[in-house]
Amino acid sequence: MATILIVEDSPDNMKLFTTLLTLRKHTVVPLTSGEGLLDAIEAARPDLILMDIQLPGKDGFELLREIRVSPYAPTRVVALTAHAMTGDRERAIEGGFDGYIAKPIDIRGFPDQIARELEPS
Repeated sequence: MATILIVEDSPDNMKLFTTLLTLRKHTVVPLTSGEGLLDAIEAARPDLILMDIQLPGKDGFELLREIRVSPYAPTRVVALTAHAMTGDRERAIEGGFDGYIAKPIDIRGFPDQIARELEPS
């Protein structure tokens, strides 16, 4: 299965995402902020990053720019965000994210969304 790094500042959301992904036998690397993100990427070599856009300190767009220059960055970085209004998906994609998952997530559909994100392009 895959190694998935999650950058999420809500403990409840992190617990939910971790539970759903580990049930599918994925390895989850949790971070509550962008602090230490590049070190975590280098250590874990994740297959996918799920990242909240609104984080303490640097936002997801700033962190994404840092990720893109890392030699260990995965191909796919997906915005995981409560920004679910018209145009937010487009803003995330135009801002460099490879995918977009709105919160609150669809618990039943979340594992399938992750499976699609992990498929080779």
